Amino acid sequence: MSYTAESISVLKGLEPVRHRPGMYTRTDHPLHIIQEVIDNAADEALGGFCTRIGVILHRDGSATVQDDGRGIPVEIHPVEGVPTVEVVYTQLHAGGKFNKNDGTSAYRFSGGLHGVGVSVTNALSTRLEVEVVRNGGRFQVAFAGGNVIEPLARVGDAPKRASGTRVRAWPDPQFFDSPNIPQAELERLLRSKAVLLPGLEISLATEAGETKTWRFENGMQQYLAEQVDGELAGPIFTGEKYAAAGDENFPTGSGAAWALCWSTDGNLARESYVNLIPTPAGGTHETGLRQATFDAVKSFAEHHALLPKGIKLAAEDVFSRVSFVLAARVLDPSFQGQTKERLNSRDAVALVSRMLRDPLELWLNEHPDEAKKITELAIKAAQARSRAGQKVEKRKQSGVAILPGKLSDCQSEDINRNELFLVEGDSAGGSAKSGRDKEVQAILPLRGKVLNTWEVEPGSLFANREVHDIAVALGIDPHLPDASDSVLENLRYGKVVIMTDADVDGSHIRVLLCTLFYRHFPKLIEHGHLYFAQPPLYRLDVPAQGKKRPPRKLYALDDVERTALLDRLQIEGIKPESVAISRFKGLGEMNPEQLWETTMSPDTRRLMRVRLPQESEAKPVMNMLMAKNESAGRRAWMETNGALIGAEI
Repeated sequence: MSYTAESISVLKGLEPVRHRPGMYTRTDHPLHIIQEVIDNAADEALGGFCTRIGVILHRDGSATVQDDGRGIPVEIHPVEGVPTVEVVYTQLHAGGKFNKNDGTSAYRFSGGLHGVGVSVTNALSTRLEVEVVRNGGRFQVAFAGGNVIEPLARVGDAPKRASGTRVRAWPDPQFFDSPNIPQAELERLLRSKAVLLPGLEISLATEAGETKTWRFENGMQQYLAEQVDGELAGPIFTGEKYAAAGDENFPTGSGAAWALCWSTDGNLARESYVNLIPTPAGGTHETGLRQATFDAVKSFAEHHALLPKGIKLAAEDVFSRVSFVLAARVLDPSFQGQTKERLNSRDAVALVSRMLRDPLELWLNEHPDEAKKITELAIKAAQARSRAGQKVEKRKQSGVAILPGKLSDCQSEDINRNELFLVEGDSAGGSAKSGRDKEVQAILPLRGKVLNTWEVEPGSLFANREVHDIAVALGIDPHLPDASDSVLENLRYGKVVIMTDADVDGSHIRVLLCTLFYRHFPKLIEHGHLYFAQPPLYRLDVPAQGKKRPPRKLYALDDVERTALLDRLQIEGIKPESVAISRFKGLGEMNPEQLWETTMSPDTRRLMRVRLPQESEAKPVMNMLMAKNESAGRRAWMETNGALIGAEI
């Protein structure tokens, strides 16, 4: 098979979205592409330009979203030469959300900073109609499959002060597992917008005549009180705090609003948002909330001498009975994936923690009786954790296995907290040992490439020293996929983290380790114990800005995040050319402090959990990639898919 210039495909416009919709949105149902339209209307409300949002579900599967915001501009775009509304709906990286230098922009703290919002809605719809009211006129334009089919036209007059946008989209069923928009999930989404934007009226109507309306004057507190069904240890603590102009640490206007409480029993309610976007998978803003609550409660307990002798509080003890609603405002947020279900922005940890801790500490001291109840809950959780750790210690002492000499073990015996890092090379292993949290983090350095164990029988597995050391450190034996869960009874670590360089050799070692765990320790993956570390590629050295702003070191996971950091620094008045950018060749280049801050600290690191795929899908692929007699199949696969992988990279 020839590999020439003609082999490389270049997708134009919205073709990439239609070619691979899963890279841009959820494909189980069309709610997410409708949510993109709703988010635009909510961003208008966040900027103070919108008071009502209405959503209609039609019998034919389409949905309409209407707001009384400013209306999308209809003037000719100065660069593209076509109406601006057409640019917004036909180009991936277009919109007011990129105007980060404008401190008054409604989109300064928008959640749509990937720039692929409503253009994806357009690409994955059989038809999309937009009606804009502004400047005394009513304008309409229609699209199909991402292309303009009815050019923008003025269809009538409107009152001078009237403005707004109405969008009706017909999702294309070929791109979704189910063509139906789940109404219950849509209702939760709309209600959350009303909770986060007090005073905004949001309605949902169906053509069957059903209508629901939400409007919360006292948003988060009222909402959280309805969600928590257990007995509260005290009143709900609400507040908000944002960085003022001239703040030395955070962009103006960034910060958080929150409502949180402790309950003695019942179900917990936990919801978080970034710039109005729901983050069901949490992220760094929730880490900041967790850190602030831990610091505040621990400070109160120590100040009032409430801790029993021998009890050491941990963050999970304080947070175990917390329910919360958190709404963070983050400039230029970085999400995991286009569906924005988890926030990755490192600075959100310090942002939320800094904004929340002092108000919470003040509140605890103003409510000492309730604060003591909250502290008692944390102490009970710590005592239960201590008892569980003692049980683990007995099991450990009854074993006869001798731990590998190169293993730097942790002090804790609590499996739920313990972490084992499998580190590539002695150099990185040395930095990891020096920079780790010795209480809960263990380090096992790996020398050289791990054996390809795909075709190795379990009886011969321990002939390889590296594999033997990994198994002994974990405390579990090789097993088959259909083994009982009891094979994990003696597991010594709740998280097993593969930490390798971000280069070809590192990727190879990661594949070999995944092969080992998938082939011989599948229950470890099935129960969610295996993770990949994600060390940064770049370090940005930011010069000092006067006496109050010392030099800083920032880290970027990839090229996209590096660009975002440079944009943010430019807003702060720092010229890009004054920022020194260096690329890490490997983990061994990092000193212990850098490795801890970027890759190992639970507050700032990024871990990717490894999931167990269907055996019918994964086993043939793994056999083709790892079996010794499958070289011809591997070559054919690479010839077929090589260009595609290169294009994605």
